[in-house]
Amino acid sequence: MMPARTRRGDRNTPMSYSGDSAMRPMPVWYHETYTEGISRSARFPRDRYRMLRERLNDLHGTGLICIESPEPAVRDTLLIAHEQDYVDRFLSGSLGSKEVRRIGLEPWTDAFLPRTMMIIGGAVEALAHVTRFGGIAANMAGGTHHSHRSFGSGYCVFNDLAICALLARDEYGYERIAVLDLDVHQGDGTATILEDEEGIITISVHGEKNFPFRKAKSDYDFPLPNGTGDEGYLRAVEESLAIIEDFSPEIVLFQAGVDALEFDALGNLNVSEDGMRIRNDMVFSSLGRRTPCVLFMGGGYSDPIEHTINAFHDLFVAAAESNALYGPH
Repeated sequence: MMPARTRRGDRNTPMSYSGDSAMRPMPVWYHETYTEGISRSARFPRDRYRMLRERLNDLHGTGLICIESPEPAVRDTLLIAHEQDYVDRFLSGSLGSKEVRRIGLEPWTDAFLPRTMMIIGGAVEALAHVTRFGGIAANMAGGTHHSHRSFGSGYCVFNDLAICALLARDEYGYERIAVLDLDVHQGDGTATILEDEEGIITISVHGEKNFPFRKAKSDYDFPLPNGTGDEGYLRAVEESLAIIEDFSPEIVLFQAGVDALEFDALGNLNVSEDGMRIRNDMVFSSLGRRTPCVLFMGGGYSDPIEHTINAFHDLFVAAAESNALYGPH
C-alpha cells in the first residue's frame, strides 16, 4: 500500500521561512544561457527554464531557496564519464552531422557549447554543496540521461548524472550512491556508463514503449505501459524507494523529469498533477534528514507548456520545503 500523502505545500502557497538564521536555503543553480543557448528555431520548449525561474520568485522571497550562478565545467570534468575523442570533437565543433542530429536541439548556435558546459557546471556545483552541507541542492536544467560515453542522444550531450555519481565516489569518497530516475524516458546513457561501477546503483521508472526504443539495462528498471495513470506509477515509485531504503545510500541523485504528466506531448503515462505532487512528497519524505540529494530537472514537454511549468514549480516547492524541514541547520 502506498504511504498516505503528507502535503507540505501547494504551488501557489509555499510555506514561509521561519526566520531561523541557522537554516540554509536550498541552492538552485541557474543561468540565462540555459534558455538562450538553444535556438529559437529548435523543436524544444526552451522557454521553460526562463518561465520556471520567474515562477520561483515566490520561493526566493520566502528564503527557502537561493539562486546561484554556475561556472562552466572544464574538459577534465567531462572526461570523468566520457571518451576523450567524443569530448574533444564536441569542444572543437567537429561532430559529424549524424551525431548532431542524434543529439537534437538543432540548429546549434554559438551559445550551445557554453550552455552545455554551464549545465554540467551547475550539476557539479550542486553536488559539491551537498557533500559539504547535506540537504538538497538543485540544478534548474540537466538530467541528461541519454548521453553515453562516446555519443550524445535525445537532447543530451554529456551525462551530468553519471559525472556526478563518479565524482561522488571517486573525489568525495561516498561508497553507496543511488541514481533515481523518474523521467518518463529510460536513463539509458546513465545505465550504460555506470554499469558495473562499484557502489553505484541506477533505478529507472519509465514508459515501456517510449524513447529510447532500444532500452539499456539499469540495475533496477520499472517499465510501465502507456496510460498507466497515478496508481501504477506511484506503486513503481514506492517500489523504487524501497530499493533505495534497502541500499542505504549516502547520497541520492534524483532525475526528476515531469514528462509522465497527463498533459505531456511525449509522455503517454497519464499521471495527474496531484499524482506528480504525491510522487515528489514520497521521494523527499523517504530521504528525510539522512540522505543528501542533488535534484536534476529532467524532461517536461506539455502542451501548453504551462502545465510543465506548474509541475516543475511543485517539484521545487516540495524540495525546498523538505530541505527546510530536514536539511542543514
